Amino acid sequence: MPSAERLRGEPVAAEIRADVRDRVHELGERGVTPTLATVVMSDDPADERFVELKHAACRDLDIASRDVRIDPDAPAERLHQAIDRLCADPAVDGVFVQVPLPDHVALAEVRQRLDPATDIDCLSFTNLGRLVRGDPRYLPATPAAVRRLLTTYEVPIEGEDVAIVGRSEIVGKPLTNLLLRDAPDGNATVTVCHSRTSNLGAVTRQADIVVTAAGVPGLVDGSMLSRGVTVVDVSANRIESGSEGKTQVVGDVDFESAAAVAEAITPVPGGVGPVTLAMLVSNVVLAAERRADAG
Repeated sequence: MPSAERLRGEPVAAEIRADVRDRVHELGERGVTPTLATVVMSDDPADERFVELKHAACRDLDIASRDVRIDPDAPAERLHQAIDRLCADPAVDGVFVQVPLPDHVALAEVRQRLDPATDIDCLSFTNLGRLVRGDPRYLPATPAAVRRLLTTYEVPIEGEDVAIVGRSEIVGKPLTNLLLRDAPDGNATVTVCHSRTSNLGAVTRQADIVVTAAGVPGLVDGSMLSRGVTVVDVSANRIESGSEGKTQVVGDVDFESAAAVAEAITPVPGGVGPVTLAMLVSNVVLAAERRADAG
């Protein structure tokens, strides 16, 4: 039977939300309402669900939100105009663009258009550069959630070997830089694995911490892990389950076999996801605090 400790995200997210609630109250006493704007150019139900969760989190914490939807077949200029308009709006503190984008929309162009001050998920080139330099304006929500989970559950990071499976610009690369930072919750030795890694198991078996963010169900199983490892599964893959078109959400890790050898593991769902949401709204409030202090 699996024996690994479950690194559940909800208790960690609750701590973050409690802090956010206090900060929102303090801003309210100053006449400031934090505001998040989301931009979605997709008809994927999963993307729509992710954005709906963000707005629900805002409502729960008295954060205002705007929901901008753009037809995925519309020209890229429609998305550009929406981003420009929201970034120029003094009442909007954070702008979040749901990715991936349609094939005809260049992500690089979106990165260039985002105002670093309102780019609360570290998508812009400027904010990514600051993260790499070690002076981040904001911490991207998912990488920050991974680190927060590890530190809350007292999983050592400093001096540990970490294998990150997935080199995306949304999770893998920012998380690498975050864990490499010269800080007590950084200073890890990080190896990044990807589709060209010749022997994935040989790398993951050497790691003290394995983080998966590849979007491939069942990519990592217990045979690819060393006993006592900590496993953080970032992915939320929707697969068919049984008949009648039913689906279920699974990670990149075969949970049962991994939990039999790991010291600790995140469940999917219920692991990284709740913490990511909480970290995102915390960044919205941070942006509003900076606006209030500058005003």
